[in-house]
Amino acid sequence: MAKITTLLFDCDNTLVLSEELAFEACAGLINTICEERGVEARFSGETLIKEFVGQNFRGMLTTLQSKYSIEIAPDDMEKYVLMEEDAVIAKLKESLRPCPGVDEQLERLEASGKYLLSVVSSSALRRVRASIEKVGQDRFFKGDVVFSAATSLEKPTSKPDPAIYLHALKKLGRSAGETVAIEDSKSGTLSGTRAGIKVVGYVGPYADDKKAEMEQVLKDAGAVIVMKDWSEFPSVLEKIEAGSI
Repeated sequence: MAKITTLLFDCDNTLVLSEELAFEACAGLINTICEERGVEARFSGETLIKEFVGQNFRGMLTTLQSKYSIEIAPDDMEKYVLMEEDAVIAKLKESLRPCPGVDEQLERLEASGKYLLSVVSSSALRRVRASIEKVGQDRFFKGDVVFSAATSLEKPTSKPDPAIYLHALKKLGRSAGETVAIEDSKSGTLSGTRAGIKVVGYVGPYADDKKAEMEQVLKDAGAVIVMKDWSEFPSVLEKIEAGSI
């Protein structure tokens, strides 16, 4: 029997339906950066999601530099990161909604008193806090339990680097063996798995014709089980605690 004491939730498209809004908001900035550096490629929110889902903006810019052999000076990088944060937060404050069914599960988990609930995201802390506050989920994550790969670490990084999960475990005083993470992306699943944590995959926000493909992607990345809907979570957690997965 696995004694699970801690649940670590990814934020974007796991707790809140933010990916589409966020990518829409940052596509214009990415295109400006490309144009200024003579890169012909242009992106829409949709094409950015396909190429960069699970990465934070800093990670996207790092990938862009490598893929198109361009250079973004450190000062410019910081400027762009802040510009993107502002644009995305404005968009999220306007239109953000929770993932269907997740609030019911958070309420049930909190009422049980059995688990420490935490958020572990690649996105900037300011954005994560704005997201969970907008939809009223901040009431479930009390104290210093919200972590960001872009902000919380001494050296900013992005999933699939496991650094943010290892940092969260250290700060929370928990071991990987007593922890379950919930992730919707390949990079997030790899991040949690590489930190030694059992990861539950979630494909709810993906288009119906993409769900089966993403389920396989998350399993290949190490997810121990994949759920399509948050209503499945109680039985998933029960299986993990029983040691059957």
